[in-house]
Amino acid sequence: MSGSSSLHKMKVGMAVLIGTCVVAVVGYVLAGWTLLDAIYMVAITIFGVGYGEVRPVTDPGLKLFTLGVVVTGCSSGIYVLGGFVQMIAEGEIQRALGARRMSRGIEQLTDHAIICGYGRVGRSLVAELQHSGVSFVVVDRNTERLAEAERDGILVVSGDASEEGTLEKAGIQRASVLASVLPGDAENVFVTLTARELNSTIQIIARGESEATERKLLRSGANRVVLPTMIGASKIAHLIACPTVESLVSDARVFSRLNQDLETFALGMIEIPIRADSVLVGGTIRDIELTGDGGNVVVAVKRESGEVVRNPKMDDVIQANDKLIVLAHKEDLPTVTRRASQKSEQMIYRGAKYSG
Repeated sequence: MSGSSSLHKMKVGMAVLIGTCVVAVVGYVLAGWTLLDAIYMVAITIFGVGYGEVRPVTDPGLKLFTLGVVVTGCSSGIYVLGGFVQMIAEGEIQRALGARRMSRGIEQLTDHAIICGYGRVGRSLVAELQHSGVSFVVVDRNTERLAEAERDGILVVSGDASEEGTLEKAGIQRASVLASVLPGDAENVFVTLTARELNSTIQIIARGESEATERKLLRSGANRVVLPTMIGASKIAHLIACPTVESLVSDARVFSRLNQDLETFALGMIEIPIRADSVLVGGTIRDIELTGDGGNVVVAVKRESGEVVRNPKMDDVIQANDKLIVLAHKEDLPTVTRRASQKSEQMIYRGAKYSG
């Protein structure tokens, strides 16, 4: 029986119980009792408190009436309680059955992929695997994300992916590949170490944020390391190398589409106009690339004359009225913009204007 059926049972039982109480009170009042005595009598009768009668019930008709109140009131009360217990039990049973079905589904997998992390990158990866027909399991400790994945029919394991028990639940011994795409470098290193210890032959692909992290992940047992920033820069560099590079700095649609692709890796690209009074005028490209966490890449500079400098060198000088195309982590974009505009310049980010 469904949860809605249990709720309906509770509503019906409550309606009958309330109706019985009202009718009983009215009946006793009509029999000559005071309102307070009538309410008290109904309460101790229906709820079985066990106190003595408020007044002697000697009239046969009143006795039958009281008997009807007892039977109807107690029955409806039990009906309400039963519906409540059933609703709770159904929820627990459904959760238990769901967990069991999930466990059985994972146990049947072989040569599958394990995706550690269901954030932006994890979702994109899952979408590609679904399109390719590859079997996989998602591991995450965020209950909201896992609930979303379950609604989409995805096999999931709740827990810390760096713990052996969690990866064992995901079938690490039978899996052929594991992708650790958690947002933190340290987390991905720990997941890689644990996975390699549990399965010496599994292919491990890990996400990293810098070349230093790449070396650590490789030493930890990763077969391949993906650096989102480098991928984004490589893609943009390819566009810049094309004759249509001008579209990158002038076509808002091209700019927006590229930003949507970069979002997959939590990256963003902005166009920063350099005013004549900017602190960066006379400085170098290095000044921008080392701002914030130092993970920024200036992929192009459009001079006031219309000239586009592709892949500028670190020592290239920034001139007044230049426009810099900067690739950075999304959380670093405001810092880069403030550095260039002194909080007064407007920037174009994904086609929308914001005040710095």
